[in-house]
Amino acid sequence: MVTDKVNRELEMLKRHLIILKYVVENEPIGILKLAEETGIPSHKVRYSLRVLEQEGLIAASAPGAVTTERTESFLKDLDFSIDQIQETIRGLKEVKVDGRIS
Repeated sequence: MVTDKVNRELEMLKRHLIILKYVVENEPIGILKLAEETGIPSHKVRYSLRVLEQEGLIAASAPGAVTTERTESFLKDLDFSIDQIQETIRGLKEVKVDGRIS
């Protein structure tokens, strides 16, 4: 379904944010420790770390992932970004489809 993809993307975003939270609170931290602490499989942790690194929110180091200078500003804007997503989702309910097919 169309909504399944959106739901998967939101779940992935949630996972990325969980990983970022653990990096912020425990840096430097490695993949195995992140997987152990979060209960997220290591292959998914690795993917989330790669995405966060591409976004410039974390950096790889010998002892594990660490935050960057961009992390703090991202976190300051995060609540606003989530509020915008929630507003968009609320707006979906305003789209009325009567269900009749002509």
